[in-house]
Amino acid sequence: MNRRFIIRSFGAAVLAVTAFAKNPIVGGQEMFPAKNIVENAVNSADHTTLVAAVKAAGLVETLQSAGPFTVFAPVNAAFAKLPAGTVDMLLKPENKATLTKVLTYHVVAGKLSGADLKKKIKMGQGKAMLKTVSGGTLWVMMDGKKIVLKDEKGGMSTVSQANDFQSNGVVHVVDSVVMPN
Repeated sequence: MNRRFIIRSFGAAVLAVTAFAKNPIVGGQEMFPAKNIVENAVNSADHTTLVAAVKAAGLVETLQSAGPFTVFAPVNAAFAKLPAGTVDMLLKPENKATLTKVLTYHVVAGKLSGADLKKKIKMGQGKAMLKTVSGGTLWVMMDGKKIVLKDEKGGMSTVSQANDFQSNGVVHVVDSVVMPN
C-alpha cells in the first residue's frame, strides 16, 4: 500500500498524519483508475516533458479516447538522457511527424498488465515482440524481476513502475525513451 504523509499545522503545533492511498502514486500524485491516461498524466510531476510532447504532437484527444492502450511512459529524467537539444528539436512544429512517431512507439493497442507482459515473455521463451501504434516493434523481456524493453535501435528501458490502471488502459512508467528506426 502506498503511503503519503500529510502535514497539518495547528498554530504552533504541527501534526504529521500518515495517509494511505489506495491507488498508485506517480510523480507524487495518486493515479485514479476512473480517469483516462491524459487526465492522470497531467498531474504527475515526473511526466511534464511527456505531457508537453503529447500536446505538441496533437495526441491528447487520442489518448483520451476509449482505447484501450498500453503506454510505456518515460519520466522527465528519461527525456534528459537523450542527446542535448533532442527534446527541443522534437517539440518544434516542423518536427511534429517525428515526435508523433516517437510517442506512438511507446504505445501498444490493448491493455497489457505486467502479468500479461510476463506471460508473453514466458510464451516467447525469454522475450516477446510487441507491435506499437507507430507500426514499429518493441521487444519485452525480463532482467531479474524487472520488465525491460528493447527498441529497434538496441536501446533498453526498464519498467520502474507497472500497472497504473486507467479508464482507457494501463501505464507502465519507464526510465528511458525507446526509439523507433
